[in-house]
Amino acid sequence: MSAKLPDEKPSEAELRLAWRRAATETRAVLRQADAAWARHSCPGSAECCQLAVTKRPPWLWPSEWKVLEERLARDRRPVPPQRGDGACPLLDAEGKRCTVYEDRPLGCRTFFCARIVGPSKLPAEETNALLERLKALNLEADDEAAPRSITAWFSPHPDPLPRGGEGATRR
Repeated sequence: MSAKLPDEKPSEAELRLAWRRAATETRAVLRQADAAWARHSCPGSAECCQLAVTKRPPWLWPSEWKVLEERLARDRRPVPPQRGDGACPLLDAEGKRCTVYEDRPLGCRTFFCARIVGPSKLPAEETNALLERLKALNLEADDEAAPRSITAWFSPHPDPLPRGGEGATRR
């Protein structure tokens, strides 16, 4: 964002622009994650998406949520409700496939599953660097931004979004 005096708050237009920029940069981070993990493969069972079973929901930065909101808007779909089975709400009705796979968050791309196939050395350093980049770009958009679990993002009564982060599909 442009330089502001310490007590001067950014306008709504500046906040929207900052979050659009953060979403664009987030997509670049997600592509870098795909490249870092390209030598590994997933069995594609959606076991990791069974959040009530794994007890390991991914944590999303607001810019990752913004990417998901934009995807849902492009697909002309509302933000889905939480599922009764505790699985990720972004899974298909059968609970087998991610409906936003190309735009899934970093935590979904880097889930350290015991069934992963690939080199024995995981790209942990690259992944940590990408996490730090996500943190930085979110804090650049809003110095109060913080990640929260995907289940919290889908909660019917979520914490408020960061300033300027509200989207058209938000319930």
